[in-house]
This record gives sequence, C-alpha cells and structure tokens, in this order.
Amino acid sequence: MDRLPRWADVVLVPLVSLLFAAILSALVILAIGQDPWEALKVMVEGALLSAYGWGYTLYYTTSFIFTALAVVVAFHAGLFNIGGEGQAQLGGLGVALVCLALPWPHWTIALLAAVTGAALFGAAWAAIPAWLQAKRGSHIVITTIMFNYIASALIVYLLVDVLRPTGQMDPATARFPETTHLPTLNDIPGLNLFFEKKVPANVSLFVALAACWLVWLLLWRTPLGYQIRAFGKSQAAARYAGINPVKITMIAMLISGGLAGMMAINNVMGEAGRLVQNSSEGAGFIGIAVALMGRNHPFGVLLAAVLFGFLYQGGAELGLWTSIPIELRIVVQGLVILFTGALDMMVRMMLVWVFGLFRPRRVGVA
Repeated sequence: MDRLPRWADVVLVPLVSLLFAAILSALVILAIGQDPWEALKVMVEGALLSAYGWGYTLYYTTSFIFTALAVVVAFHAGLFNIGGEGQAQLGGLGVALVCLALPWPHWTIALLAAVTGAALFGAAWAAIPAWLQAKRGSHIVITTIMFNYIASALIVYLLVDVLRPTGQMDPATARFPETTHLPTLNDIPGLNLFFEKKVPANVSLFVALAACWLVWLLLWRTPLGYQIRAFGKSQAAARYAGINPVKITMIAMLISGGLAGMMAINNVMGEAGRLVQNSSEGAGFIGIAVALMGRNHPFGVLLAAVLFGFLYQGGAELGLWTSIPIELRIVVQGLVILFTGALDMMVRMMLVWVFGLFRPRRVGVA
C-alpha cells in the first residue's frame, strides 16, 4: 500500500499530528517544572467550559477563518500567500476609513460598506506582489513577506501622523460612530440565552461562515474555481488548455488578499471600534497553519480555526491562572504547525506503513 484511504488522509493524519504535538507540548511543560494535566485542564475550562471562554474562542476563530481562507484560495492556484498579515492590516485601514467617512444610519449598512472597504484594501495590497509574480516572475513568498513589513510601517505612519485625532497621544484613529457598532453574540436574541455577558465574538462570525461556503462554491462549483485549481495542479497543462496564467494569478491573489482584509471587520470594527497598531495580532501568520491543518478545504479550515481559537484563548488562560508563561501557547502552536505542515509527510508515511501491516497478503501460485 502506498496511499492512505481517503478517510485516513482527511481525519487520521491530522489527529495523529495533533497527538504528536500534544505529547511534545506535555514534555515541554514537564521540562519547565509544570503539570501538563493541570495546564490542559486550565485551557479547556478557560476556552470551552463557559460562555465567556466560548466568546473569546469564537472571536479568534472568526479572524483565523478569514486569513486561512486567503491562504486556501492562493494555494489552490499554486501560490503561497504569506502576506495575509499585511493584507489584514490594510483591510483594517479600509474599515476605518469607511466607518469614519460617513454618518452610517445603521450597522447593517455600515457592515456591508466595511466588508467592501476591507476587501478592496486587502486585495489592493495583494495586487502588487501578484503582478510582480505574474509579469516579472518574482517569488510570491518573498514579495508578500516584504509587503507585511511595508504594511506595518505604513499603518504606523498613518496612525501617528495622519489619522490620529488632535490632542490624542495614543497612535490610533478616533472611535467609530455608535451606529457602526456590530452586535456581539450576547446581543442576538436566542444566543443571549447562552452568552449572558458581553463577549467579543460578534456577527462577523456569520460573515466568516458565509465566506467558507462561498469559497467552497467558488473553488469546486464554478468554471473560475476549476481554472484556479487546474492552474495550481499543473501550470504547463493549464497553459496548454488555454488558461491565462497572468489572469488566474491576479484573480486568485486579489480574492486571497480580499479575504485576508475582511478579517478587519471582526477585530477593528467589531471588537476595538477603532484602528490601532498591530490590529491583526499575528492572525495573518496563524492563518497559514490553520489552512495547512484544514487540508486547504473550507470545511477543514473551519474546524482547524476552532482548534487554534481554543489554543489562543486557552493559552491566555494559562498566563492568567498558572505560572506557565503565556508564550507557551506559541510553542504549542509551533508544534502543531510543525507536525501538520513540515512533518505531515512523515506522519503520512508512518500511517502508510501501519496500514500496510494489515494489508491482505497475496498467496503465490506455484
């Protein structure tokens, strides 16, 4: 046997990778003199066993869904978009300009405008690396990494010298009008029976779920999605079939950048109510791990985003209630990324060997 059954590839490989990551994480916690079982208990209680914990877990999940979907679309076109962090920050700028530009009468109208602004700014930030890749052959990984740094510097300049209100010391924009405030889950009838206190998770969670469905629809049910996937599988064959490589590269990266930019409706418009420095808080990078963990499928991304939301919120609880440093969650995330990404093939080969032990053996005919 040289290939795994489909169910094992989709379910078993990620689970075994997570198991290895959990074992190594436990060893790291033991090495610093702490109890791994107590750490797991604090993480689960803090992230999953209360409405408060779920409010934060779903808030982080929402951000990771957007940035991971951005990676997924680019990946299926054979592109590795590492610029989600910068595109998300520029998306925040688009949200801020939209929310501050007009006296929006209702949050629903403001949300539609903010989604458009965030997507346009995120897509615009992805357009230049896409053009350099498509027309000049520049490596998309290098250019998108550099654009992350440029975006960070540009946002700092704008917040300090252009958008900061007069007399305010904090490098941030003015607060958005009250009419742009997005309802949190505790404001929604029905959900407020569970979320009795204010939580950061807001209606942008439903936008993220809709984005998952739309990305699946785009990639697997439209001619454009077929062209994107065909181009990603074999550029030479795609060219032979008449697919324009420049067009597909540009479209895939624009969609990817737009999705990363849309993350800003969750954190900038929904939670902070203004644009601050480093508003994306690394979600652009975590989206890469979420996409890898989710096997570059929107449904897998949804499940992996919940897992990373749990790790993020659970890690914060570790910092609050134990002497385990909060940075440990970065170690855990790194181990998850290591096993689900870099060592994915090792886990798959190991499982192929295990499945081979149970393969029915052919009896030779004399």
